[in-house]
Amino acid sequence: MTVLKTHNLTKRYKDTIAVDNFSITVEKGDIFGLIGQNGAGKSTFMRLVTSLSKADSGEIELFGESSPKKLAAARARTGCVIELPALNKNLTATQNLEYYRLQRGIADKNRVQTCLEIVGLTDTGRKKFKNFSLGMKQRLGLAVAMLSQPDFLILDEPTNGLDPTGIVEMRDLIKRLSKEGITILISSHLLAELSQMANKYAIIHHGRLINELTEEQLQEECRQALAITVDDAPKASVILETALGISDYKQVSKNEIRIYGYTDDPSDVNLKLIQEGVRVAYIKEVGDSLEDYYTKLIGGAAQ
Repeated sequence: MTVLKTHNLTKRYKDTIAVDNFSITVEKGDIFGLIGQNGAGKSTFMRLVTSLSKADSGEIELFGESSPKKLAAARARTGCVIELPALNKNLTATQNLEYYRLQRGIADKNRVQTCLEIVGLTDTGRKKFKNFSLGMKQRLGLAVAMLSQPDFLILDEPTNGLDPTGIVEMRDLIKRLSKEGITILISSHLLAELSQMANKYAIIHHGRLINELTEEQLQEECRQALAITVDDAPKASVILETALGISDYKQVSKNEIRIYGYTDDPSDVNLKLIQEGVRVAYIKEVGDSLEDYYTKLIGGAAQ
């Protein structure tokens, strides 16, 4: 089931195009990572989806609905933390949630306690919001988003500014919510952090979609390998399998092979190929870190 689908979504601010013909699809069960530098258009895109801003053009479909009336009803199934909600600094976690429960007309009085349990804030007692750590404030913001029991969560930079402990707590919480059946769209400029949560990714730069890929495709892009340039790649492939027992490789072209999971000692490969009459031009280790891959993509997009 498709939870969110956008088509050519565009938003302009005077002479700046903040979101430029942006199209993505988020399926039920996804933790969909929206990756981009600060100012890339992530927050603006999320504001468009949640109706906090109005698009200049393009289409938004939520839970299969796209007409204005039905889209408004579909948004009721969506919770979001794009900016920290306006929480009263002099109220406790319970009091703040109770305010939003009443404001939203949620009849279930037990929902406040349930949401505090979800985000791990049941032990804050009479502690006021102004005395919360940043991580606690972020989690209380998430509790507000969870009040209406959403099927879809939109989280804008939920780990931004957190210390390592806070990042781990938020990450674990997001993964747990996903396992409980909530679809999640999450933005970050930290690809390494998102890679520990997301199963799909869209990379946004200057408001435009640069690439969209699955977790498996991202790992393949960043996978470490030996790139071997030879005079006869088909013959070299046979030697790899029969003489060295290597099956995890890919013939990239008639003159290049990439071997995965065999990067520690390339001399064995080099020697065997030469002994079997294959001329080796060079062997080198290739593969990007997640950050290298991201930097390469946005660098190319900027040219």
